[in-house]
Amino acid sequence: MTRKVKMFFINIIFLLVIIYICINIVIYFSQRKLLYHPTENNYLDENSLNHKIEKIYIPSENKLLGWYFKKNENYKTLLFFHGNAGRLENRIYKLNHFPKLDLNYLIFAYRGFSGNNGKPTEEGIYKDSRAVINWLDSKGIKKKDIILYGESLGGAVAIEIAQDESYAGIILESPFTSMEKAAKIYYPYLPVKLLLKDKYKTDEKILNVNSPILVMHGEKDKIVPFHMGKKIFDLAKNPKYSFFSNDDDHMMDYNDLLIQNLKSFVDNLK
Repeated sequence: MTRKVKMFFINIIFLLVIIYICINIVIYFSQRKLLYHPTENNYLDENSLNHKIEKIYIPSENKLLGWYFKKNENYKTLLFFHGNAGRLENRIYKLNHFPKLDLNYLIFAYRGFSGNNGKPTEEGIYKDSRAVINWLDSKGIKKKDIILYGESLGGAVAIEIAQDESYAGIILESPFTSMEKAAKIYYPYLPVKLLLKDKYKTDEKILNVNSPILVMHGEKDKIVPFHMGKKIFDLAKNPKYSFFSNDDDHMMDYNDLLIQNLKSFVDNLK
């Protein structure tokens, strides 16, 4: 190989390294735009609420929009942590079932979602979630009467909040083991561990959760692999329950069988 050919290959390798470094830099500074999608609507068709809710604004670092439904002060209150995309309206098809389960509920939007000010980050979302817990406490609703419901990324939030506490129960829909492991699926060519800002180490934190837990996951999930939800279930302490569906994708179908499993879990907490 001539010196000229060697230099050509060295220059090519150098150019590829520069391109790879540039890709990493772009990903590092834009990763939260890749992770959080407040304006994306990738859920089922929106319906109208079949019950009346109270729109509230909860003080955190920014005011947080929430929808509060109180049916009976003797019922437990379900606190809903939504996923990484969309508005509160995208969850109406789920919310319409909760009053039938003899539950009060509160769903709120994180910073940057549903018109809230601020930009979402892992620590920021945790702060918002704790502010909502404090708001419920100010209304006389204690942790022992709260069921945490985490949808996808919201599952990681629910587990963070539940650590070393005594909540009535926890429901996880399509949870992942950690953001690092999930990111490696989509970006296997990147040094994810070094780049990632928001890590959501769910598989470590689940070991600190002592409340009864229900894990729901569809085997056809194309966003969070089913084996991640199964792993979270395996790591969880007893009492634990599962609803694993053969047909569901990431956002599970709220059919009769799923509702039956939700009702059974809620009833067992009474």
